[in-house]
This record gives sequence, structure tokens and C-alpha cells, in this order.
Amino acid sequence: MKRIAIASDAVEIRSLLEQASDEDIILQLVDGRKFMLSAVDDFDIEVPRTRQNKKIMALLDERAKQTGTISLVEVKQRLGIID
Repeated sequence: MKRIAIASDAVEIRSLLEQASDEDIILQLVDGRKFMLSAVDDFDIEVPRTRQNKKIMALLDERAKQTGTISLVEVKQRLGIID
């Protein structure tokens, strides 16, 4: 994904960005091509990056295969924690 800085004097673009902060906008060129302008939060960027990280995905795949769990009560007993 590419990031492009928008100049402060780009009034028309800033107006479109302001509108896109409230709802997604579809921009259409004269030749018919369409583009979507949408607000993005960090989570929207982080998820695809995480999916591209092979080490994390391998760890998550391994963890997903685990079937056994330990109850909170048993963990407390093993650690000698008394409520």
C-alpha cells in the first residue's frame, strides 16, 4: 500500500477527504474508471500486515491446533493462588 502526503493548499482534495471521513465516496473519471475513497484506521492497515508476517501466521496456526485448555481454577491451584 502506498502513502501520499496531501499538501495543505489542495483544497478540493481536502474537501473530498473530509467527506470520506463521514462515509465512503466513489470517484468516477470521465472515462468511466471508478475509485473508492474511504477513511482508514490503523487496524485496517495492521490486519493485512499481520497476515503477511509468516512467523506470526505460523504461530497462530500452531495455536489453533491446540485442543487442550486449563481452567482458571486449575491455573490458580497450580500457582498456589487462593481467592
